Amino acid sequence: MIEFDSNKYGRLFAELIPVERLMPLDAGSPNENLRATLDALNLDLAFSSHKLADVNMARCSLAGVWLLHDFLDESHAISQHIATPTGSYWHGIMHRREGDFSNAKYWFDRVGDHPVFAELAATDGSAWDAHRLVDECERALRDGDLQQIAALRQVQQREWQALFDFCYRAAVGEREA
Repeated sequence: MIEFDSNKYGRLFAELIPVERLMPLDAGSPNENLRATLDALNLDLAFSSHKLADVNMARCSLAGVWLLHDFLDESHAISQHIATPTGSYWHGIMHRREGDFSNAKYWFDRVGDHPVFAELAATDGSAWDAHRLVDECERALRDGDLQQIAALRQVQQREWQALFDFCYRAAVGEREA
């Protein structure tokens, strides 16, 4: 698992990615204090210190930041137009969070075997299973199991961090998408 340091992604992303923030499993409440900042965020501004190697991965990074702050509609508007496995991954996470679990699974089917899966694999060696996470989130939310919700929020945080890191590094040419 990566050691997540938001400062690796430039000043602007560092300000927008509070490491201690755990997203809710559900839609949450958008952080309206950041709306103007996020509305002004574009690829030129977000990646001003880099020449973009992959515009789609840069867009995926923006979709992830909107999602981090519970702006599901805005994240969806970006990810649904990125016809790549990674765009589908962000799209699936958004639908999982909004509670449209079958739609989330549809988008996770489109992801295939994503490069971040190896990083997210369980410590017991079992493979990452996005469908199982959808089922676990649905069950925990339905049952109101606070202990399970807390544990799944940690898993979701690691997933978000791994996927954001993958997108950012691909966007700036530090890895293949």
